[in-house]
Amino acid sequence: MNVTHLECALCGLRHEANVLQNLCITCGKPLLVRYDLETAGKTLTRESLSTRTSTLWRYAEVLPVRSPENIVSLGEGWTPLFKTDTLAGRLPVKLDLYIKDEGQNPTQSFKARGMTAAISMAKELGVKKVAVPSAGNAAGALAAYAAKAGMEAFIFMPADTPRANIVECQQTGANVTLVDGLITDCGKIVAERKEAEGWFDVSTLKEPYRVEGKKTMGYELAEQFDWNLPDVIMYPTGGGTGLIGMWKAFDEMEQMGWIGSKRPRMVSLQSATCAPIVRAFENGERFADEFENASTVASGLRVPKAIGDFLILDAVRASGGTAISVTDAELVEAVGEIGAAEGIFTAPEGSACLPALRKLIDIGYVSAGESVVIFNTGAGVKYLEAFE
Repeated sequence: MNVTHLECALCGLRHEANVLQNLCITCGKPLLVRYDLETAGKTLTRESLSTRTSTLWRYAEVLPVRSPENIVSLGEGWTPLFKTDTLAGRLPVKLDLYIKDEGQNPTQSFKARGMTAAISMAKELGVKKVAVPSAGNAAGALAAYAAKAGMEAFIFMPADTPRANIVECQQTGANVTLVDGLITDCGKIVAERKEAEGWFDVSTLKEPYRVEGKKTMGYELAEQFDWNLPDVIMYPTGGGTGLIGMWKAFDEMEQMGWIGSKRPRMVSLQSATCAPIVRAFENGERFADEFENASTVASGLRVPKAIGDFLILDAVRASGGTAISVTDAELVEAVGEIGAAEGIFTAPEGSACLPALRKLIDIGYVSAGESVVIFNTGAGVKYLEAFE
């Protein structure tokens, strides 16, 4: 609505916003949407939110769609923030511990946020066919929003993707291809065929708008915390769009005068058997090498190479945050612990936050009295194979 341009996240090159764009035409890195925040802030105020829809489109002035009739929505966003006193009571120090439950979005994951923005913009820009490589939940979200928009969806997923994700895509009308390999192998197929097939590639951070939908998690968190951000955000990281988006949202809110300069410490967490961001962080590197032989039952974390690696690492370091991994056994066990304590059946990716938090407490990184938010990125019911 108030978009001025697109900007390369690495080299800063300006790109036009009213035409289809994927990556920077110079360096091939992700593009970010930039807004006239002064104009946006004239109508989008903290006070105005009390009368607005309880979806992420309540923040329309800082979302990219120009014409409201192009918005493709299934009611995503404004997910609950639960204070978890029982679970917190099991930790070795006293914390204010919260779970932001993204499993209550349409298609039962946070991916709905990104896809409502991406498909709405694709519709506005005349796209008829979309394609994506996915480890599971992004595919389900794309299939649903493409169906709602009347677009054809072409989805490429690893053959061992959770069955629920595959069936979900098939039952919402997508063209599904299972690939013997990882999400990176699926991405190569999309890249090789998209020109000939007429597909618009909506891969993670290979178009500018999924991150805009994801950033609304940051807006919501600030609103739910009455504009005082938590001390620590624990975020399971595959492609990292959510972490990148929230970091962008905090900057936008500060420019509009909604919050101050204080930021949460951003903790990126991964599976020990697919931890490219953790390895790069520990080695002091800005870019993360591909993680060889990646595997994990938390399919959303099985991303051996993220195109937004430097954006994740930049945000983590700028916030005073850290990156940490846990084992598959730890994260699967944590699903049951969270469920029994709080009644939330988390995705394995989200449950990974709990053993990671315990490790951070043990080393003194998280202290008594701090406020910590765990992001549960999806619904555990979509991962039944992980519990067999």
